[in-house]
Amino acid sequence: MYNFLISQWSAEIIDEGVRFVGKNQWVSPRDGKWAVHGEGNSKDTKIFDKKSDAVEYGKNISKNQQSEFIVQKKNGQIQSKDSFGNDPIPPRDTEH
Repeated sequence: MYNFLISQWSAEIIDEGVRFVGKNQWVSPRDGKWAVHGEGNSKDTKIFDKKSDAVEYGKNISKNQQSEFIVQKKNGQIQSKDSFGNDPIPPRDTEH
């Protein structure tokens, strides 16, 4: 059994142990717009007028970095989560 904490970084279980991959990517509301940012970053990666554009951009970063992808609603609640890493127990949804 593997015991480890995943916070702002995603992790991948490999034969030698746990290998950390890219930062979790978030899509969050920002003053009537939508921001893509790495978890824990003080600055946004990019700001968008349309949520759909932010989701597409953030999803591509998460795929490239093999990280988690989290989308928030306008009120800040989590709308959806997805994993683009080599997750040993992948989520059942195929939303993204």
